[in-house]
Amino acid sequence: MMMLARMIGTVLGVGYMRPASGTWGSAVALPWAWLLHVIGGFPLLAVGIVAAFFKGWWATSKMTSGSEDHDPSEIVIDELVGQWIALLPLSIASWRMDIDILVMWPGWIAAFALFRLFDIWKPWIIGWADRRGDALGVMLDDVIAGVFAAIGVVLLAGVFHAL
Repeated sequence: MMMLARMIGTVLGVGYMRPASGTWGSAVALPWAWLLHVIGGFPLLAVGIVAAFFKGWWATSKMTSGSEDHDPSEIVIDELVGQWIALLPLSIASWRMDIDILVMWPGWIAAFALFRLFDIWKPWIIGWADRRGDALGVMLDDVIAGVFAAIGVVLLAGVFHAL
């Protein structure tokens, strides 16, 4: 079971890449989000987020059990989940308007940059979730950072398209 937890928690070993394992975790989330969207649109990406969240929570709990470090850097499944959430507005727009999701490439850059910003900075409730000191907190801080990034993507799209 521990090997499976490590595979999930490190996203098949991506979490061992240095430096900035969290950024690597976010980066690998991008092509996988694209693949889920191409296969099943927004609904499949949404299901993927929920499944990855619960698998990540379980894996993080297993990997940190008995450890002083509640959020070791090699755990990056939380970054994958948060990054996928940040990409949801693009997936929804692409799915509803039946356009290629890659046409919205500036949104991909914004989603990546905003998610990394909020995940590193940890303002307000993101920091609160991180300070929980448990596996759920590890997952939640990235979920909330992903929501903040998704809101930022929508706001930036609104500003861009208004011009």
